[in-house]
Amino acid sequence: MTYDTLIRQEILGIAPYVPGKPIEEVQRELGIQDVIKMASNENPLGPSPQALEAAHSILNEAHLYPDGSCFNLKETLAKELGVKTEEIILGNGCDEIIKLLAEAFFHSGDEVVVADPTFGEYAYATQLMGARLVKVRGKDLGHDLEAMARAVSNRTKAIFVCNPNNPTGTMNNRKELERFLAQIPSHILVIIDQAYLEYVDDPDYPNGIDYISDGRVLTLRTFSKIYGLAGLRIGYGVGASALISYLNRVREPFNVNRIAQVAAQAALRDQEHFRLSKEMNHQGKKKLYHGFDELGLDYLPSEANFILFSTSFAAKDVFQAMLRKGVIIRTADIFGLPKHIRVTVGTDEQNQRFLRSLRETLMELR
Repeated sequence: MTYDTLIRQEILGIAPYVPGKPIEEVQRELGIQDVIKMASNENPLGPSPQALEAAHSILNEAHLYPDGSCFNLKETLAKELGVKTEEIILGNGCDEIIKLLAEAFFHSGDEVVVADPTFGEYAYATQLMGARLVKVRGKDLGHDLEAMARAVSNRTKAIFVCNPNNPTGTMNNRKELERFLAQIPSHILVIIDQAYLEYVDDPDYPNGIDYISDGRVLTLRTFSKIYGLAGLRIGYGVGASALISYLNRVREPFNVNRIAQVAAQAALRDQEHFRLSKEMNHQGKKKLYHGFDELGLDYLPSEANFILFSTSFAAKDVFQAMLRKGVIIRTADIFGLPKHIRVTVGTDEQNQRFLRSLRETLMELR
């Protein structure tokens, strides 16, 4: 059978997403058991103990459908963030909310402006709906908001601002963001992705939720990073109630599972886990910066829980050599950076092993 006459032509340009290599896959393929993963920006401390306890406590209710409205979690988030419950949407990770936004608002022929490089799911959602992606190369691989504003045309429907940016860890400050918003026509959606905001140390970092009254700004946040719940898939968006109501029209019922909802609520309460996670990341970045300096490698100082660095070798070669040593990292060639690598900040033991393995790899590749 041929599907040529059936397929939506818009999806033919979409490359299936390739995630960071799972530990189990490396163990199967290479026959090694001692493997660490520093590729997907997960919390090396794991979930909050309180989140684990809450998740365990509700497992015997797994036969019941979840609360489709996420009422209790929305109530908790609304109090935490100082917003109304109708200004919040929960999703199966932020990825789902990005897709919901595209399904609700993007048409064939629309243009969507993004930085280059940045998170790949913006491109996926744009292409899925037949819209055109407009990439704007950033200053020092970050967001050049002035250039992104100049890229706006009469076809522009939305602009994604990943802050801090993935994969670079760079950020735009409050003054830069507000100057940018002032230049953007009021009918264009601005999505501020703050997946890594909890790791930011810069006091001039802008809170996307401060611009909720603007009406066109949607802020994305997640429980996958500092809260350590990536495997449960839960994120949320905050925006004007009218904007959220349109996203709810295309949201599937029961999109956030029961266990994720209660674990997320508990994670928000566990301030000690939050503090330890942030401190470990802060110390880990310093350790990795020092290691890169000793190796003479270029890197970008990061406001997230990962660091982008480069070597004189192809990233794929470094990746394969590190893999054989049981260390999983992330090549940045998928972002158009063939000699760059993104590494997640790990525990002290993991960071030391990574640096030791990297030193050995660079010696072997010479």
